[in-house]
Amino acid sequence: MKEFIVIPIQFKKVGKHYYFDKKNLTLEKDDFVIVETARGVELGIVSGKEKTITQAEVVSELKSVLRLASETDLKRYEENKKNATFAFAICKDEIRKHNLEMKLLSAEYTLDRKKIVFSYTAEGRVDFRELVKSLALKVKTRIELRQVGERDGAKQLGGIGLCGRELCCSTHLCNFDTISIKMAKNQNLSLNPSKITGLCGKLLCCIKYEDKVYSDLKVGLPKVGARIDTPTCGGCKVISVDILRRAVKVKEESSIVSYTMDELDGNS
Repeated sequence: MKEFIVIPIQFKKVGKHYYFDKKNLTLEKDDFVIVETARGVELGIVSGKEKTITQAEVVSELKSVLRLASETDLKRYEENKKNATFAFAICKDEIRKHNLEMKLLSAEYTLDRKKIVFSYTAEGRVDFRELVKSLALKVKTRIELRQVGERDGAKQLGGIGLCGRELCCSTHLCNFDTISIKMAKNQNLSLNPSKITGLCGKLLCCIKYEDKVYSDLKVGLPKVGARIDTPTCGGCKVISVDILRRAVKVKEESSIVSYTMDELDGNS
């Protein structure tokens, strides 16, 4: 079966890793490279080590790294960032003029300046046909308006989370995991939306971090309301469970007594 040597490439500091065929190039981590993407020719950075994959592992068209980036490429990239700042201001002004319900997040030129991509968030569908027409007259290049989700919006804007630190999504999370209310319940977290919701309005990404630990520790623990045997009581009712300590509180006649599971297992 045919094999390919691929290398991970990132286009943003905390962005997804995309794999490209490295061909015969000698590439090291942190090398700047030029690749062709669905958006156009772009500058990326090698974000990890190469690996070998088979044809069966290729899930979509596998594009190749075109070449190492030159000083000219890097200079053009910086110029594009400056010009994108002006384009962003123009687009924001046009959105206001057209009275559109959308929040502009960023503007990015492809390296060859054949296209500029405006990212935005919106609660519903936005008819931006007139916006594109007016923008085309001012930025004079091909325009793409790309709607992103609330999590991606928060990732681009950044901010300070409930913990007092910078948002995980804008500092180190390259991909978003699925977060469910079941995970919050699994960790006995308060289900108050203000306590478990991030700036994006979605469940906190950090709920995922300790979910497996809690799931593992809960194995063998009785549920609240269950009846268990203790050293001094038979069929006592469990009134609370401390997952991290693997301990329970039970009601024994008129008193509340705490036991670790080791103590209860020794009793059995």
